[in-house]
Amino acid sequence: MCEDTHGIGRRALFVTGAAAALTLGPVSFAAADGQDQGTQETATVRGTLPPGSPDFVYVPVEVPTGVREIKVSYTYDRPSVPAGTTGNALDIGIFDQHGTELGGKGFRGWSGGARTEFFVRADDATPGYIPGPVGAGTWHIALGPYTVAPQGLAYELTITLTYGEPGTPVRPVYPPSRAKGRGRDWYRGDCHLHSWYSDGRRTPAEIAALARAAGLDFINSSDHNTHSSHPHWADQAGDDLLIMLGEEVTTRNGHVVALGTEPGTFVDWRYRARDNRFGHFAHQIHKAGGLVVPAHPHATCVGCAWKFGFGEADAVEVWNGPYTPDDEVALSAWDATLVASVRDNRQWLPGMGNSDAHRDPDAVGSPQTVVLADDLSREAVQEGLRAGRSYIAESKNVTLSFTATGGRGEQAGIGERLAVAPDTPVTVRLEASGVPRCTVRFVTDQGVLLASDPLPVAGSGAVEWQTTPSYAAYVRAEIRHETAAGPVPGALAALTNPIFLGR
Repeated sequence: MCEDTHGIGRRALFVTGAAAALTLGPVSFAAADGQDQGTQETATVRGTLPPGSPDFVYVPVEVPTGVREIKVSYTYDRPSVPAGTTGNALDIGIFDQHGTELGGKGFRGWSGGARTEFFVRADDATPGYIPGPVGAGTWHIALGPYTVAPQGLAYELTITLTYGEPGTPVRPVYPPSRAKGRGRDWYRGDCHLHSWYSDGRRTPAEIAALARAAGLDFINSSDHNTHSSHPHWADQAGDDLLIMLGEEVTTRNGHVVALGTEPGTFVDWRYRARDNRFGHFAHQIHKAGGLVVPAHPHATCVGCAWKFGFGEADAVEVWNGPYTPDDEVALSAWDATLVASVRDNRQWLPGMGNSDAHRDPDAVGSPQTVVLADDLSREAVQEGLRAGRSYIAESKNVTLSFTATGGRGEQAGIGERLAVAPDTPVTVRLEASGVPRCTVRFVTDQGVLLASDPLPVAGSGAVEWQTTPSYAAYVRAEIRHETAAGPVPGALAALTNPIFLGR
């Protein structure tokens, strides 16, 4: 065993067009010559990171030839801090001999703060990590000091190399991009879910079972900063459940769901808004066939609020998990984007809702996005989401129909435009079920212009309203619980994307 204590003098600060990073002195091991099958070598590295440390600290590890497995474990101190002061939180991952440059050519895994150890070898890896040969060269353990206490963050790494012949790599198999479906219909989905391949506690099998129980037709895998789960969903897909693949790209300036990318797509996260790199990676998501969906844009956790703007977004998550005050803020901010799109005569940004479920008691499919798609395929679902032909429901029990009809029988539905003259009388109608004692509100570019009486206890009812395009540029519907229900007064039971009125 060898030990190495990193001091200030061994640090090298560099900037790679993204967040500044710190590279420490290398950790070296003996050559493999003469090493017996199964022989292990271990090195221990200790150091302290001060407050204000760069976002990423790399510990180079010189890996000799003949290594079968690399294993890393770590600990760090968690001192008491005053109320209102952030304590220590240290994330971890690893890059192989192909390097740490942005784009992730050398990426081999990330567990954030969810695990205290991991391993990588040709035939297997810890969830969150990518199996493959342990090639000779300089590997880098990536430390992410998420928050650092005023006392600093003291850490200890233990790196173990096991020598021997590599195992046989497993060829990845991915879920199909199409399920049986029902032709053109409304399909229910949850596109923000976490498994044990990042910081979730559920297996893909457990998530798929909960998705089916929640009445979902499709889901999207979105583990934090890793695509390692992609090959592990194939056995869970079926004629009744489309499983799309993606990632929650978790930066220090907000999170974004890469929704429905090609299998095996990795999207880098090591940048902030000030680095002007997000456009490049949004383009990468699009090039890989995915949608760009900023997640919980007004969440209050450190680094969670969205700071990159919405120029590259295909939709935005306006409802994330149980309805809370930050969702109310997100809803209001999204409505302002609808007003701006009308004012500037430009493309509008659809809203969607997802559970962001990690573990019990998080409910998969609450909320869920219900999308009108031509069939149950990745491309058709994405097209419906991108077009805004969707509404958000708190559960499978909620079903909506929302239309606008002109004087001559012209009709438009959710996400569509009723192209009639400004003074044309328009009837807006919402039919809802599964929403007992809820109140319907019609919201326009002026604000709330109609609030209904509570619907019957049976949960079904219809509400109509007359307007003109000159009075309302768009109309969307909110279905809210009674004031006393839920963590937020008048919490949502359902929400539609708008219908636009006028030519």
